[in-house]
Amino acid sequence: MAESVYKIVELVGTSTKSWEDAAKNAVELAGKSLRELRVAEITKLDMKIEKGKVTAYRARVQLSFKYEGGK
Repeated sequence: MAESVYKIVELVGTSTKSWEDAAKNAVELAGKSLRELRVAEITKLDMKIEKGKVTAYRARVQLSFKYEGGK
């Protein structure tokens, strides 16, 4: 097996439905511009509140992908 290097970025996904949708939105949008996604780790969950009601769910996600730095 060849050695590999992975980069980790932190994203915040949002959804009006759930934390799961918020995390999924972050990963799927990142997948449109990043290749070889490997692992997503949820590091924080929170909610946006307006006038005493939850209006959005937010998921902070650390996402790793294979680093393809050339020599």
